[in-house]
Amino acid sequence: MNAPPASSVSPRWRLRFSFFWRSFFLIGLLVLSSTLVWLQIFMTQEYEPGVVRNAQQIATMVNLTRNALRNSDDIARVSLVKMLSEEEDVRIFPREPNDLIEPFGDNALEQRLAQVVTGRLGDGTVLASSVNGQSGLWVGFDIGRDSYWLQMNPSRLQPGAPAWLIWLGLTLVVSLLGAAWIARRLNSPLRWLLQATEHVSDGEFDAARLREDVSTREVRAVNSGFNRMVDRLANLEQERTLMLAGISHDLRTPLARLRLETEMSVPDPQARELMVADIAQVDEIIGKFLDYARPERVTLEPVALAATISRCIAPWRMNPRIEFKVEAAEDLQVQADAVELGRVLSNLIENARRYGQSTSDGITRLEIVARQHEGWVLLRVRDQGPGVSDEALKHLTQPFFRADTARTSALGSGLGLAIAERAVQRMGGTFSIFNNSAGGLMALMKLRLADQPPLG
Repeated sequence: MNAPPASSVSPRWRLRFSFFWRSFFLIGLLVLSSTLVWLQIFMTQEYEPGVVRNAQQIATMVNLTRNALRNSDDIARVSLVKMLSEEEDVRIFPREPNDLIEPFGDNALEQRLAQVVTGRLGDGTVLASSVNGQSGLWVGFDIGRDSYWLQMNPSRLQPGAPAWLIWLGLTLVVSLLGAAWIARRLNSPLRWLLQATEHVSDGEFDAARLREDVSTREVRAVNSGFNRMVDRLANLEQERTLMLAGISHDLRTPLARLRLETEMSVPDPQARELMVADIAQVDEIIGKFLDYARPERVTLEPVALAATISRCIAPWRMNPRIEFKVEAAEDLQVQADAVELGRVLSNLIENARRYGQSTSDGITRLEIVARQHEGWVLLRVRDQGPGVSDEALKHLTQPFFRADTARTSALGSGLGLAIAERAVQRMGGTFSIFNNSAGGLMALMKLRLADQPPLG
């Protein structure tokens, strides 16, 4: 049987944590493991031997009590029992055959203690954790024909357990707090680097610089290298801006002269019209290229969406080959750059005019609808053209891409949709294109409401 292709194998599910939580978890796991090892050593080397010593002392006390009771008269015996109860927290009771007993020795340590006490006191010794419903450490012994219970506090078997447990818990808490502090310190350079990269992605090169006077050598080297990279990017951005300005001037000036000379010197009207159209198309392609390559810094402010749409469709209202249907509230405002938003809508209108004609009568019918939804504005621009194939749909926003369908029957730069996507992203929104189920191509934009804070 053939193995399935790599793309069809579902990736193994994995938990995703930040670097801080990964570091804290690993350091905390190390601290916890060390604490458990220390606890095991303490239990083996100190706690268990201490409990055994206490058990031997209890057996000694029982022996002394038994001998004292055996060798005293009735009056002295009563005084002895009273003294043991008041001063040693030990009480003596007669042992009856019908006493209800719960045996002592629920775990291995208690069984070991019972073995030590029994070995010191003899085989007739009985240990119980409760007698007739009263809890405690009960030791049964015989004096001649009489049997007695000696009751004492079971804490005598635990050498200072509450104290070391408190210290152990306190140590563990302090260690985990230290692990959190160490993980935060380790995570700080990465957090600073992330903030700096976000500034670079927004074109804010001055705010992206990192400190080069930190004490850690490796972090200092990374920050220094990052700052040099930012400086180079800032220089490249400045050079690109100057280059684009030069291209705009050096190319469009001779194109304007060439167009004027063509209109004046070419006698054939048809040839003149074709040449002028070619020159206009070259000028348009240059303009699209400059729009796509322009710097990515924009200033967001409240923009009236309905007024912007109206300005963008105004040049086409008298054109009989294009019809508009607009649904946008007059008071609806988005957080955007007015020039960028107008460029986006103009590119979409131009794209629909060229490639979105109806297959029945060749007229472009464009629908522009804006709806408010949960702090966002959904702006939809749809034509009724032939649409594109599913394969070409994936690449429509790539620069210079042209599909092999009827939508590309006219010549273009292949940059209109790429410019629209980049502009919407610069304004903190999203841009997507898909074939509408009712026919035609649809562009869907998601922009922030003006009364909402801008992203980033």
